[in-house]
Amino acid sequence: MKLYSWNVNGIRAVLRKGELQSFMQQYDPDVLCLQEIKATPEQITAEFPGYHAHYHSARKPGYAGTAILSKQQPLRYRDGLPEELIEKFQLASDAYGAPAEEGRVIAAEFADVWVVTVYTPNSKGDLSRLALRQQQWDPAFLAYVCGLQQGLYGAAKPVLFCGDLNVAHTEDDLARPKENVKKHGFTKEERAGFDAMVAAGFHDTFRLFTSGNGHYSWWSHWGKARERNVGWRIDYWLASSQLVPRITAAAILPQQMGSDHCPVMVELATSATPS
Repeated sequence: MKLYSWNVNGIRAVLRKGELQSFMQQYDPDVLCLQEIKATPEQITAEFPGYHAHYHSARKPGYAGTAILSKQQPLRYRDGLPEELIEKFQLASDAYGAPAEEGRVIAAEFADVWVVTVYTPNSKGDLSRLALRQQQWDPAFLAYVCGLQQGLYGAAKPVLFCGDLNVAHTEDDLARPKENVKKHGFTKEERAGFDAMVAAGFHDTFRLFTSGNGHYSWWSHWGKARERNVGWRIDYWLASSQLVPRITAAAILPQQMGSDHCPVMVELATSATPS
């Protein structure tokens, strides 16, 4: 099974450019997770033959939102975070709105795995949403994916989650780490949130195969950053420990245009049948 994740930064724009259509034709994904679709299902006029499409849009028009397209019909979808976690971590609202109402999470249950797409809130250039990230969103999302593993929100199954996590985990994950220390996307608080996911048993699948820097998934529009590969790796696939033996490949696709992010992929082998 080949799974892809892509922050399209506006699905209607990527469709107008023809980039999503060409991507689907070239890569033929089994599962495609999207972030920042910035549209409602009614506004997405394109059809994807052979795919089951599920959208979770923000209440705020033209903002955030996620989607999952899959060849196989999931057993079910879960939209957003569970109410108990929204209440526990006080995610109902902040100065920018209600992060729990921004269409940021979809979980799709398949036969032997949960696939989750997430669009993590940005901490903002002035770090005005950093407290939300550190104290509320990051721990709430981690509690959710751990809960999916444990069977708290359905059948207990390993989790493969992806998306724009809006953080470069290590110095190897951005071109200019020293210049960005304490800046949004590379604060110690955001990086600690990623550390907590690793400590909980989730593995950065790309790093199972590739080390070092120079591998990025987002570039600024300024200064020909993409052309010069002055970027950040902030889009990921993370896998439960029990899935790691089944991960056969992971890659970043910087050649795919259409957004300021590029797709990232992971390949999951079929689970062994008990004898």
